[in-house]
Amino acid sequence: MPTITFSAFSFLQRKLKQKNIDHMEASLEIEPDSSPNDLLRSMGLDKTDVEAVFINGRVAPFDTTLQDGDRVALVPPGTPGPYRVFLGFKNPKNN
Repeated sequence: MPTITFSAFSFLQRKLKQKNIDHMEASLEIEPDSSPNDLLRSMGLDKTDVEAVFINGRVAPFDTTLQDGDRVALVPPGTPGPYRVFLGFKNPKNN
């Protein structure tokens, strides 16, 4: 099974902690051909809980196929930062 390194930020950490889901630099086994959408479903998160998905340090679409060894980070809506446009996630419609 492929294994990814997973992190979540801001209020997503609290939400996942309540579900006893490891959320910082967690090593997770995933099904082959999984995407961030599948990851959200498996964690009981709605797509509205996440504004951007980073895969290996770059913003990626929610339907990207995850590969063994990928580093995946979930960022909630409204996370402040001056570089949001440059990072590619200025609003949820970009996903």
